[in-house]
Amino acid sequence: MDKFYIITNSEKDKNLETTENIVSYLKKHGKECQIQQASRKFEGPFHYTNPELIPQGTQCIIVLGGDGTLLQAARDVVHRDIPLLGINLGTLGFLAEVEGAAVYGALDQLMADDYEVEKRMMLIGTVYRGDTVIGEDIALNDIVIGREGPLRVVRFNNYVNNEYLNSYNADGIIISTPTGSTGYTLSVGGPIVSPNAFMTILTPIAPHTLNTRSIVFPAEDVITVEMGEGRHRDCERGVASFDGDSVIHMVTGDRIVIRKAEAETKILKLNHLSFVEVLRQKMSNS
Repeated sequence: MDKFYIITNSEKDKNLETTENIVSYLKKHGKECQIQQASRKFEGPFHYTNPELIPQGTQCIIVLGGDGTLLQAARDVVHRDIPLLGINLGTLGFLAEVEGAAVYGALDQLMADDYEVEKRMMLIGTVYRGDTVIGEDIALNDIVIGREGPLRVVRFNNYVNNEYLNSYNADGIIISTPTGSTGYTLSVGGPIVSPNAFMTILTPIAPHTLNTRSIVFPAEDVITVEMGEGRHRDCERGVASFDGDSVIHMVTGDRIVIRKAEAETKILKLNHLSFVEVLRQKMSNS
């Protein structure tokens, strides 16, 4: 690799010290590298990163921060089809493979073309009010449909390929990719799935029933979640949240249709460890 681009989280990299050191190291070895700071959320088609500023011919995007920064970058740049490498400057990370102390060894591997590329499935969610689309967004980890406002149980009606599946009285529903299985889904008892698999996981959040489990579907299945009525048959309010970031507001009768996105995130893998070994290390350090 010869042409690099850095997306950096200045809150994690104070004074951009690590960022500037990486740029200097790459340029010292005759490589090209430019920087874009992940800004505060702005209006428009992108969230934190403007992919139009990334030069043509860029071979690798290095994301400095943590899993959250990498998720934000992935959603903004996925259509550029450039592989990402996450450098973790935060706490426990599953997506950001490289820890800060190992950054120069990682750069040497990139420059020597010693890496693998993993394709990660993404989800696209389209929210309908009647026949009108009121919002749409993409997610690498998960799409969460939950209540808005005070603590209360909401009814969610679930369909798979337009066929009724079930209804949950719950705090919310998580629709997750395999990459997202180690995120929110894991915290509510969902399964851990190898991130390079292609499937969709439906997990209720705090359901009011004793025998509810996650359900795993083929990636090609289309999942629809409809906001039901409130406890007193009144209008309920909720939100669809994409990777814990952007939201689309919903009310009773609205539905979100979730399917596998055509775009895929490409993640660079350097350590050549199996998923089982990575999982064992992460769990022993958590």
